Amino acid sequence: MPLQLGPARQPRRRDRLVAQLNFRRFWRTAVIVAVAVLCGLAAALFARLCDAAMQAHAGLYAAARWPTLLLLPVGFGLATWLTRRFAPEAAGSGIPQVIAAAEQRWRGRWGGQRVTLRTSAWKVVLSSALLVCGASIGREGPTVQVVAGILRTLTRGLRGGPGRRAIIIAGGAAGVAAAFNTPIAGVVFAVEELAKSFERRTNATVILIVVISGFAAYALQGDYAYFGVLVGTTNITHAWFAAPLIGITGGVLGGLFSRCLAWLIGPHDNPVTLWRRRHPVIFAVGCGGVAAVVAVISGGLTFGAGYNEAKSLLQDHPTRGATLAASKFLASLAAAASGAPGGIFAPSLATGAGIGAVFAHLGLGVAGRDAVVLGMTSYLSGVVQAPLTSAVILMEMTREPGLVGPLLLAALLARWASSWVMPEPLYHLLSQAWRLPAQ
Repeated sequence: MPLQLGPARQPRRRDRLVAQLNFRRFWRTAVIVAVAVLCGLAAALFARLCDAAMQAHAGLYAAARWPTLLLLPVGFGLATWLTRRFAPEAAGSGIPQVIAAAEQRWRGRWGGQRVTLRTSAWKVVLSSALLVCGASIGREGPTVQVVAGILRTLTRGLRGGPGRRAIIIAGGAAGVAAAFNTPIAGVVFAVEELAKSFERRTNATVILIVVISGFAAYALQGDYAYFGVLVGTTNITHAWFAAPLIGITGGVLGGLFSRCLAWLIGPHDNPVTLWRRRHPVIFAVGCGGVAAVVAVISGGLTFGAGYNEAKSLLQDHPTRGATLAASKFLASLAAAASGAPGGIFAPSLATGAGIGAVFAHLGLGVAGRDAVVLGMTSYLSGVVQAPLTSAVILMEMTREPGLVGPLLLAALLARWASSWVMPEPLYHLLSQAWRLPAQ
């Protein structure tokens, strides 16, 4: 007959099991919190590194203008060669890799290198180097992949709790939150762009990691608005009337950018993509040459992420809105098409700022800074086709609650207009290259 445990021993054994489970849960949460803090610090340090890289380029350009322009074709070619040779998963924005890694486990050639410490390190080094060269790229997209790689790698051995997909989505969301200092936008981005479905456990994990990493970034960078505190008052009536026109225009132009980029580097074959795959470094050098020519024509407006140009327009300082929009459109397209690491979020905001500045001078009655904010929201929504993320990012970055309604209207109309030009969202289309082929 089987040995029967006494009534006193059964509760003790149950209590030990409960204690062990509670300790594991506590340890798992403590590790996730610690890694989230590390992710926030890493994002903040990456931001400082990128700022220093853009300052270094400005110094080089002031000291030797024409030789510095040669850094664009040379830098694009070298960065593309290094990427393909040592870290092919670090190419481009990084958001398509995060989307693919969250939706599909990959045990093939790259062995999951889409979100790892190794890929993150290469992403940081190459993106910063390209900013020294003057490339029209942003750090926000790369930050998504960097933070997702750190979080996924350092929590890989945890048992139970949130799964691989939840961790990757949370890492990407934390990257957006830390890069823009916009925690709400990070959560919205996770729901709208990174995940097709959202389980309760994933939701809780995203919020926890976004809050912790955002606090860590806040501790290092302080309380700041991405574009500073705006001055002036909002004419809400004129903003409502201007929002549809700016939204549709920004959406069409954003969709055109996405369509051009998808044609140049997308998964579908055409003469350009076939030639680019055979001669990737030569193609990248050509993209750098185009970026250098555009920089000369625009008088240097296209260098870097475009933060200073967009901030100048938001502060109602006179500048060349149409020139900024057109030149930033071309320079960002050249940089993204090269295949070298670099994001399109910040350059898209600068392009949208130029579009908004054009409308500010058309006599619509809308304040200049309001038109610029609406232009940034519309163009970003048109490029990435994520209207809620675009609107919330601008609301948090500018800290202008009076524009909530017009921003949402402009972003939604931009998404609708963009879909007529680019039927499939850009990041999801590009993520097809980072998935296993259909069996």
